[in-house]
Amino acid sequence: MHRGQRTILSSAGIKFGLKPCLMVGLLACFAATALAAKAKPDFGPNVAVFSPSMPSADIQRKIDEVYAVQQHNEFGPERNAFLFLPGNYNVDVPVGFYTQALGLGASPNDVHITGNVHADASAPNNNATTTFWRGVENFSVTPTDGTMQWAVSQAVSFRRMHVLGSLVLHQKHGWASGGWMSDSLIDGNVDSGTQQQWISRNSEWKSWTGSNWNMVFVGVPNPPAGNWPSPPYTKIAKTPVVREKPFLQVDARGNYSVRVPALARDSEDITWRSRSTPGKTIPLAKFYIAHPGDAAATINAQLKKGKNLLLTPGIYELTDPIHVTRPNTVVLGLGFATLKPTHGTAAMTTADADGIIVAGILFDAGEVKSPVLLEVGPTGSHASHGNDPILLADVFFRDGGAGPGSVESNLTINANDTIIDHTWIWRADHGRGVGWTTNLSDNGLVVNGDNVTAYGLFVEHHQKFQVLWNGNHGRTYFYQSEIPYDPPTQAAYSSAPGTDGWASYKVAANVTSHEAWGLGIYSVFRHPDIVLTRAIEVPKTPGVRFHDMITVCLGRNGGIENVINDKGGATSIKPRVTPKVTEYP
Repeated sequence: MHRGQRTILSSAGIKFGLKPCLMVGLLACFAATALAAKAKPDFGPNVAVFSPSMPSADIQRKIDEVYAVQQHNEFGPERNAFLFLPGNYNVDVPVGFYTQALGLGASPNDVHITGNVHADASAPNNNATTTFWRGVENFSVTPTDGTMQWAVSQAVSFRRMHVLGSLVLHQKHGWASGGWMSDSLIDGNVDSGTQQQWISRNSEWKSWTGSNWNMVFVGVPNPPAGNWPSPPYTKIAKTPVVREKPFLQVDARGNYSVRVPALARDSEDITWRSRSTPGKTIPLAKFYIAHPGDAAATINAQLKKGKNLLLTPGIYELTDPIHVTRPNTVVLGLGFATLKPTHGTAAMTTADADGIIVAGILFDAGEVKSPVLLEVGPTGSHASHGNDPILLADVFFRDGGAGPGSVESNLTINANDTIIDHTWIWRADHGRGVGWTTNLSDNGLVVNGDNVTAYGLFVEHHQKFQVLWNGNHGRTYFYQSEIPYDPPTQAAYSSAPGTDGWASYKVAANVTSHEAWGLGIYSVFRHPDIVLTRAIEVPKTPGVRFHDMITVCLGRNGGIENVINDKGGATSIKPRVTPKVTEYP
């Protein structure tokens, strides 16, 4: 990222017919959560399970203890998850690095927090451009002063949330570079303020204010007024195909399970308006609960027995890949569980099989260069999964920053009919083990399969194409990319004779069908005389269509000469020029 940059039931809640657990049912909630607490699975020491029967002071003490470590812990090894059993809470929840706060109800309204749940800028001067790796899911919040602050950038999940008030996506108008929201209801206003870009999918609010470079709304019934390029709003009325991320829940008898939402086509709005999200429930007994220190061989043996996989918070150093081979296997991480290969292998591979779900995992490149971190389907995959797509939700990738890490392609998708639902694929521009010849990464994403759909695609700083799309019928809804900061010379950063740099988003010459909406591509070259010929490079064919694109030069050096192929013109710093293209071709 560019570092320089009152009552429990609100009137809006009545309007939508959505209300959190109230006093009338509080005793029943307490009884259920007390029973659930007795049946707590072994989630390990990095998961705190809270019950409304616990003293608020005790809950607050644990939250504060974790935040004292995680507030500025950008590249630290600690990982944490807070699980709130159904009921009401009066606490302040600051959400730091590698921290996930989750409600355990069937509906977000089953867990209700009165108080401030907030993400704060992690850099001075209210700068949230490095506020990464954290998340909140599946609960409701009544903010103390009526407004919830969520000042974040990449790799931050905001899912299945109900804010009984308003939401601001910045801290006192300091810079921010997010972000993601899905399956959420905001009773009041959402103010994006100084956010550079944002994607909202299948969410609702009373009103929205703010715009900057690239705001995308997919399956949102009440998007703000106006259209690209002024304001820079891209609107897609319905989400063509998606499955919401699975979530952990507890029933009234204290039984833990994972709810797997049903596949939805041409959807809009939230999934839990009638309380229960359509889908299937998998008892937690059908999951292997893994802990840091478990070897890949141990995990693979459990997967071969037919188990699903729950990764508890921590760093898993893997000498071999985890292999997901059974159709409809669910792999779910808690608290930014991190998979790190140590011997130059992949961290995880999947079969070319229906309905596999990989969600909530950070893939961290190891010092020995890997060919890939996550490979979806082997090379040559050809099966159709149109009726039961593969899902990748909240999967994040990092090369360097916490230490040297190198890979050829972070995420390679060979399987057809795969859905990406929020990813950040980042070659580190700061931290430890960072340099042009130190943290090596050719590509963020390589797509070889057909009918691959991406929502919320954030890919940054890789040394060749950030995205290389070889499959047909691909679709991308929202793309954010900074090209690498650190090419030392133009000669070291050139994809072909006469072409300076590597396009950020490349659609291969053989592709005949591809479409993308809402793309922002930025340059921050640290060395002089470095330019990029074009931000987006695609074949000139009627079936390849792009909508609503912008390029921005953020640094003092170089720039981008065209937005897409030979269209759009060059960026400029003085005077500031941010070229935009509405339609291509």
